[in-house]
Amino acid sequence: MKNVVMTLFFLVAVTMGYAQKERDAKLNKETNLIEVTYYHDNGKISQEGTFDLAGKLHGEWASYNEVGEKISLGTYNKGVRTGTWYFWANGNQKEVEFNNNTIASVVDSKTKSPVVTKN
Repeated sequence: MKNVVMTLFFLVAVTMGYAQKERDAKLNKETNLIEVTYYHDNGKISQEGTFDLAGKLHGEWASYNEVGEKISLGTYNKGVRTGTWYFWANGNQKEVEFNNNTIASVVDSKTKSPVVTKN
């Protein structure tokens, strides 16, 4: 169970590491957020999301693998992961619930059975 969570975060960390080379960023004056898109070396989108003016991740973020398939989707609130995050790997989807930037539970979306829960 612990390995599943570690694998999910490894995928996101690797994606973020490769995505740092090329990016587009612009200030959305209506929302006062900086909209950012990072790219893989092959030109496909690696990540997209927004930062607040203090430079903290804020709002919805999505990550993609090198062929353009979505591998994670979730929300930040002033740099803190919040709510339900979704991770996809090998045809499986996991729902990871965050509470105070900490994993509260992990559920397999197909079976709706808990993989990990925090007591």
